[in-house]
Amino acid sequence: MNPIDLLSPDQYTLVYNVLSFGTAVMFGAFVYFLTQMKAVKDQYRSAVSVSAVVVGIAGYHYYRIWSDFGEMKMNEGYRYADWLITVPLLIIELLIVLGVSSELRKKLMASLIPATVLMIGLGYPGEIAESSGTKWLFWVLAMIPFAYILWTLYGQLQAASKRETPAVAKAIKNATVVLLATWMVYPIAYLFPVFDADSGTLETLRQVGYTFADITAKGLYGLMVIGIAKARSTENA
Repeated sequence: MNPIDLLSPDQYTLVYNVLSFGTAVMFGAFVYFLTQMKAVKDQYRSAVSVSAVVVGIAGYHYYRIWSDFGEMKMNEGYRYADWLITVPLLIIELLIVLGVSSELRKKLMASLIPATVLMIGLGYPGEIAESSGTKWLFWVLAMIPFAYILWTLYGQLQAASKRETPAVAKAIKNATVVLLATWMVYPIAYLFPVFDADSGTLETLRQVGYTFADITAKGLYGLMVIGIAKARSTENA
């Protein structure tokens, strides 16, 4: 069933406008992040560039989702293609400014990036499945790497809070909390079709929830990463 068929005219308009808003925010953030490249020290510019790449990729996929939605089509594959690229990059953003050693950063990337790919890859079959049992199965499987990522990042947050100056430690904590808290929206919204596959209200909440979670996890989070990079640049001036 086409999820759009579940929506009332008002619900359709709401989702359409939210997708349009998401597209505009992502492209706007992309341009702004590019302007911030020279506002940080050289060693942190890669974090700012990754932030720009993340919202640029998201902006493209949101444009495709929004355009298709206007033609009464909904392709969740665009979301998963976006997440498959941008979620690992979100991890890389944080690790660049986290202040860990180069050796530890490489070790964390080697474990966390495959975990994010596995998490997204396992989520997609359940997303497009019509059977509630199949959705539950892949939800549980995807939650295993999801839990591992949360636990690992929480541990790094705790370590960072002990070795950094209060200002940098607070900025890192805020960025990590925003990222991890926002990520909790996705597994909840994922299950809405299981609770009621014929509810236009739940489908509306799912699409709106995914969009605002993406805006927060990519746009707002990117701003916070840039804030950390600026704080470090000032600290090391």
